[in-house]
Amino acid sequence: MKIVIPDLVSNSYFPSIAAVELGFFKQEGLDVELELIFPVDKCYQAMRDGKADFVGGSAHSILAAFPDWKGAKLLGALAQGMYWFLVMRADLNAKRNDVSVVKGKRIGAAPWVNYGFKRLLVDAGIDEARDNVTVMPVPGSTGAGVSFGVNAARALEEGKIDGFWANGMGAEVAVQRGIGNVVLDVRRGDGPKQAFGYTFACLATTSALVERSPDTAAAAVRALIKTQAALKQEPGLATKVAQKWFPEFETSLIAELIRRDLPYYDPTISRDTVASMSQFGIDMGLSQKPAVYDDLVATQFSNLWKG
Repeated sequence: MKIVIPDLVSNSYFPSIAAVELGFFKQEGLDVELELIFPVDKCYQAMRDGKADFVGGSAHSILAAFPDWKGAKLLGALAQGMYWFLVMRADLNAKRNDVSVVKGKRIGAAPWVNYGFKRLLVDAGIDEARDNVTVMPVPGSTGAGVSFGVNAARALEEGKIDGFWANGMGAEVAVQRGIGNVVLDVRRGDGPKQAFGYTFACLATTSALVERSPDTAAAAVRALIKTQAALKQEPGLATKVAQKWFPEFETSLIAELIRRDLPYYDPTISRDTVASMSQFGIDMGLSQKPAVYDDLVATQFSNLWKG
């Protein structure tokens, strides 16, 4: 079987990587390999087309391949809340939680990730056209094996963009190298309050797989829960996992990033979470209909979320 993720050198989808590398899929009887496919919409398209069995990615991006949420199933949350950061060039001396710093600036963001930032601007009273905000792809981010966040930090350093909206690894690389400052961390209270609920990192599969092989789907849920529990107990395991996939510098950062993320390691997908994400999808024109919780979420496995 195969699980695909849109960003490999990142903390965002790390439980997906760790479930493979720490052997928890295998403990549950699943032989799962990991593959990087960028950007996230292509991950879901691969799953739709039968080229992958699971996706570890942003939940709202299901809509890229499953119109109006039909045909996909959410098995569990990799972590709670929208998990991207706004990082601006260090020489701008931007203040924390000052969204207005983006006026007149070029902000790099990946496809489908950019929707979270665009909606945040609206809810913060920023108009892209009026305030001359350019939300753009980060140059060089389409190459195979490239980490979007790390590449965004490089583009920031080279002056190709003024800021970026990306994962915690990209943010930490920029901060550690002195090239950028974190302006927004939505999960920890920055920006409009409703932004937390736009999306979250999820483990997803198809409705067809759940119907055809519920035991396989349940095994994947158990593997996720075991992975989250193992990382909570010993965040240092993240370094062991990263050594196979990450460059040396990013490997040195991952355990601390995972430690920071642990308060959000809860596989539960609540009705409020789906309702908030569904409204976000409608607001952004990604969906015409609201998500139906019992259709989108694999509720038959919800008892497993409690451990």
